[in-house]
Amino acid sequence: MSRPTRRGYAELKPLLAELREKIAELRMLGDTDGAGPSEELEELERRQVELVSEVFADLTPWETVLIARHEKRPYTLDYAALILDDFVELHGDRRYGDDPAIVAGLGRLEGRNVAWIGHQKGRTAKDRRQRNFGMPHPEGYRKALRVMRLAERFGLPIITLLDTPGADCLSEAEARGISEAIADNQRQMFSLRTPIVVTIIGEGGSGGAIGIGVGDRVLMLQYAYYSVIAPESCASIIWRDGTRREEAASALKLTAADALSLGVVDEIVPEPPGAAHADPVAAAEALKSKLVANLDQLSQVSIPTLIEQRYQKFRRLGQAWTQGLED
Repeated sequence: MSRPTRRGYAELKPLLAELREKIAELRMLGDTDGAGPSEELEELERRQVELVSEVFADLTPWETVLIARHEKRPYTLDYAALILDDFVELHGDRRYGDDPAIVAGLGRLEGRNVAWIGHQKGRTAKDRRQRNFGMPHPEGYRKALRVMRLAERFGLPIITLLDTPGADCLSEAEARGISEAIADNQRQMFSLRTPIVVTIIGEGGSGGAIGIGVGDRVLMLQYAYYSVIAPESCASIIWRDGTRREEAASALKLTAADALSLGVVDEIVPEPPGAAHADPVAAAEALKSKLVANLDQLSQVSIPTLIEQRYQKFRRLGQAWTQGLED
């Protein structure tokens, strides 16, 4: 007997969206007239659970990339609103200007003052253009480093959230020193005398991500991806054929499970059924719990030991992969 054809994420995504809209509409009607859940609502919710299970049972790496790029996935400011108290955003690099593709500020996490820094994409077409689709310019990295230095001065732990397809690579960014800004951030972050927790929340793209990605702990959301290059770009370079993006995604080992097995990240943060965009509140609660736990652990480590362990942690990256080749 032949196996049934697998329906992928791209095929089932519109069905899930339609179901969620219908469920929300029926719930609203029920709240308005005071009636309990209707049989239709219960049936739709049952069907939604089945579809979510089918979609997420066996995702391909490319499907993981599509989920990481979902237009409703929570961004850095969304998590700030759900996780932090009294968040205050700071602007400008004090050299050129402000870059909306990176947000940085101070807030309180479970009574602990922290610096909160991350890439920020836009929701509307106007906002996406303003934030350059989450692709930072040099001033964005310099703003991030300015806030990190402020956090170090006052003994505040640093939390960074990575979600970018990559840094801006156009001539204006090159002219203002994008490569130098990313490299300088990496160098400086190794010596910051305060705990740093990094989380990949969506797209962890190349140098654009690692520019704020050096930390004592590196977490990764379950359906995020972390890669030296986007699958489409990889396929275009290696095979001169961008349509081979699915093949490239598999070869790049970019999923959270891959990153954990290679020692690139320390822990995977589970996402709610249907991924973070299906239930941002639950996703934020899961992330908050992991952030608090890791900061509690890091607060017990002396600063000289913290810096040495941070250095050694990144020196060891890739050893699991090279060991596999030797075996």
